[in-house]
Amino acid sequence: MFRCITVAVAATAALACAGPAAAQALRSFPATALRGALVVVDPPDVTLNGYPARLGAGARVRGQDNLVKMPAGIVGQKLLVHYTIDPQGLLREVWILNVDEAAKSPWPTTPAEAAAWVFDPVGQAWSRP
Repeated sequence: MFRCITVAVAATAALACAGPAAAQALRSFPATALRGALVVVDPPDVTLNGYPARLGAGARVRGQDNLVKMPAGIVGQKLLVHYTIDPQGLLREVWILNVDEAAKSPWPTTPAEAAAWVFDPVGQAWSRP
């Protein structure tokens, strides 16, 4: 009985320590992700790089910890993000960048830049021609 309790406590402690370490890993972004400044005005309305935009139905906003954030919880905050656009021109996926991800540069801010630059999906880095 005592041994079972000790094993359970050790397993719980190991999981608690592993959580923060796993959250600090860099995320992988698709080659279609662009970088921009996002402000949630009144969900689903946002401004993206100072221009009006809209979150699509089923859009996901992921925080720096990669957990899904509710847009209403981040109203008014100016956030550096990577984002993808759906075929209707609405925001589909949004990732709020952490310090390490924001430091990766260059990163395209327009579809024209993304088409002209070369993306390394393993290193998660862009290079200009």
